[in-house]
Amino acid sequence: MCSWITDSLTDRRQFVSLGTHVSDLQHISTGSPQGCVLSPLLFSLYTNGCTSGHQSVKLLKFADDTTLIGLISDGDESAYRGEIDRLVSWCSMNNLELNSLKTVEMIVDFRKDPAPLPPVILCDSPVTSAESFRFLGTTITKKLKWEQNIRSLTKKAQQRMYFLCFSSL
Repeated sequence: MCSWITDSLTDRRQFVSLGTHVSDLQHISTGSPQGCVLSPLLFSLYTNGCTSGHQSVKLLKFADDTTLIGLISDGDESAYRGEIDRLVSWCSMNNLELNSLKTVEMIVDFRKDPAPLPPVILCDSPVTSAESFRFLGTTITKKLKWEQNIRSLTKKAQQRMYFLCFSSL
C-alpha cells in the first residue's frame, strides 16, 4: 500500500489548460493532486504530529482546515499566543504555508467591559478580527447566537427548494 501511494506521488507532471491555451508540462515534486480521493487522508497523516501543547488550548483539524481554540483566564493570553507560535513554527519546519488572508481570530468574551487584546501577527501581517466565521459549515458568532447560522441555512434551503420546484416542470 505504501509503495503504491509513493508511486502515485513520485515523478508527477501536470499542465494547466484555459480555453484553447495549454501550459508547458511541469514536474511536480511536492504535495498531492488536488481532487485526489487520498489527498485529505494523506494531509491528515502528514499533520498528525501537529498537536497542542497546552491544556487550555485545543487544536482542531479537519481535512486542510486547522482551528485553535484557546481559553484565556484572568487576562493571561500567554498559552494561547504560545500555541500560535508553536503552530507557525511546526508549519515552517514541515514546509506548510499558512495563509494569513484566510485566517481570522474571533474573541468570545461575555464580560461587560472586555479588555482589548493586541492583534495576532501571522506571517508579518495582523490577523483579521471577526464578528463571525464559518466552522465546518456552521456560522459561529462572537456572541454564540444561532440567528446568523439559521438565516444562512434557511436561505440555502429556499434556494434548493426553488430549484427543485422549477426543475420538475
